[in-house]
Amino acid sequence: MDNSASHNRQIGIWLLAVCLLVYAMVILGGITRLTGSGLSMVDWDPLMGWIPPLTQMQWERVFEMYQHSPEYQKINIGMDLAGFQSIFLLEYLHRVLGRLIGLSFLLPFLYFYFSGKIQRQAAPRFLLMFLLGGLQGVLGWYMVKSGLVDNPHVSQYRLTAHLAAAFLIYAYMFWVALQHLLPKAELQQGRSLSISHNRHSRWLTTLITITILSGGFVAGLKAGYGYNTFPDMAGQYIPDGLFRENPLWINLFENRTTVQFDHRILAITVLFATLAFWFRYRVEPLSRYARMGMNALFIMSLIQVALGISTLLLVVPTALASTHQAGAVALFTIALFVTFVSRQATGEEHEETIN
Repeated sequence: MDNSASHNRQIGIWLLAVCLLVYAMVILGGITRLTGSGLSMVDWDPLMGWIPPLTQMQWERVFEMYQHSPEYQKINIGMDLAGFQSIFLLEYLHRVLGRLIGLSFLLPFLYFYFSGKIQRQAAPRFLLMFLLGGLQGVLGWYMVKSGLVDNPHVSQYRLTAHLAAAFLIYAYMFWVALQHLLPKAELQQGRSLSISHNRHSRWLTTLITITILSGGFVAGLKAGYGYNTFPDMAGQYIPDGLFRENPLWINLFENRTTVQFDHRILAITVLFATLAFWFRYRVEPLSRYARMGMNALFIMSLIQVALGISTLLLVVPTALASTHQAGAVALFTIALFVTFVSRQATGEEHEETIN
């Protein structure tokens, strides 16, 4: 293996490791939301926020700050210090993980850059990743602030924006990692069918992304706690009240009935679209990467729909809901992989990664 290929592999593995941390960050963020922990830290100190309360006096001080928050006064009134500590520590871990992701990206990047493994012309893409990560931290605090004023609930718009930014960062890093890791020659097997395959894979990835973002509105509105039957919704397949809000478009984002209904429709559409994709290309001469990704995509879509239905029927238990969120990231990852492999198989120039 020459130096260029070795450097590519090292950088690709590093980026995949950071992607794994971002994956964990998304899951932990979902757990903090499901357990009502996200508003337990009422201030944000980017520099000294690494250090949790260590003494009884420090714990009492941060608990007193929390007691002045709308969440305590309107939802958790009477909570004792032990109860507060249990939710505080989850949010603390969520924020510390965010800082660790920043360091896990920055320090190896500096090493790769100053050792010449990342050349100057390639550096902007990595700096953009780091900048997006920093902006994500700011957006996270902006989201939390929406629940610290009068209404102790995070805005579903800000929550979904925060989720979308996390997936954007994840997708960008994962894509660049694949550029460093997968060989061009093998990806270009099956070139004769790759134009339609690439178009269909991009549409499927877009549909999965929209479905995930609709899940952000379900989470933000706690819409999963209503209509806990399937396939009907309270005995109806098209429930009453889908368009009760005015103007009509606002129902897509603020009407719990509509938001859950839309997420159901999108999820089932993803399942059938994935089935159609698999059926269309199952006998074509795909590369081993494309076939592996296509099969994994179909299997994961089945698992994800089963997780979603189970979460709904069991009224959103934390463990199952978190697994469903993890499944969404896995499905998105596989779809990205399939799209990447298909795009490279078109014969387009494989983008230079280091040299």
